[in-house]
Amino acid sequence: MDNDQLKSNLLSADHWMRFVYMILFAVILYIAGIVMGIVVLIQFVFALITGSDNSNLRQLGDSLSQYIYAALRFLTYNSEEKPFPFADWPEPAPVAEAEVVVEPSPAPVGDTPAPHSEEPAEPPVSEESDPTDPKPAK
Repeated sequence: MDNDQLKSNLLSADHWMRFVYMILFAVILYIAGIVMGIVVLIQFVFALITGSDNSNLRQLGDSLSQYIYAALRFLTYNSEEKPFPFADWPEPAPVAEAEVVVEPSPAPVGDTPAPHSEEPAEPPVSEESDPTDPKPAK
């Protein structure tokens, strides 16, 4: 690269405008990350209390994650398309009502009897007999 090309790149308004957009989207991305963390915590508490997730929070999390993805693609030069507010807000995927399965907790150790085994227990080995000894004990 020669000096003229470098000078042209440094003075290019397109590069500097993209830099301004990159700073803007980096700040928005930071805020979106905080909001996503809050959504995750609220969703967890909601599921903990009610036993199922909140579909509205799930849709918000989906569209916010799509927005974060679009902003990261722009910041890393993988896309020239600027995300919201220069484009439409991402539509969340349709929510299928999923049922959260909660397995019952095991009973305390002292409250349940040991499971019955169908196989007979091995007889105890006496000190007089050694199972590896070829001669039987008397």
